[in-house]
Amino acid sequence: MSRIVSSFAVGLLFGLGLLVSGMANPAKVLAFLDVTGRWDPSLALVMAGAVAASAVGYRVARRRGRPVLAPRLEIPTRRGLDPRLLMGAAVFGIGWGLVGLCPGPALTILSVVPLQAATFVAAMVAGMLLFRLLPSAGSRPNARTSPAGVDA
Repeated sequence: MSRIVSSFAVGLLFGLGLLVSGMANPAKVLAFLDVTGRWDPSLALVMAGAVAASAVGYRVARRRGRPVLAPRLEIPTRRGLDPRLLMGAAVFGIGWGLVGLCPGPALTILSVVPLQAATFVAAMVAGMLLFRLLPSAGSRPNARTSPAGVDA
């Protein structure tokens, strides 16, 4: 039960952070991406803060040997680039650039701007279902993470 409550609390904190920072505002995101026009660099500070907080969290978790609310620390071990990763990144970036949303903010604003967010979420779910139908989706490696302390 505490895992459900903590997951809810962390999700709520994450959503509030997206709202307060402006990451859930498509106009602000598009202004950040418009480097040749009216560029708004403020989201770069948000991203830098997120990277710094994540780095501290990983460091603390690695020292402890395991996270506070999970049985083991899972850190990705794959380091290489492959066509699937590059294609996924490209599709994500194109969607982000066209609409100004990515999955987290879209779910965050679903109740605030239902039509725009619902359209994006529907397209996102359709893309996930399409990916599952692709023949190569079933052949991907199973072990993407490893316990803490294992370096690849």
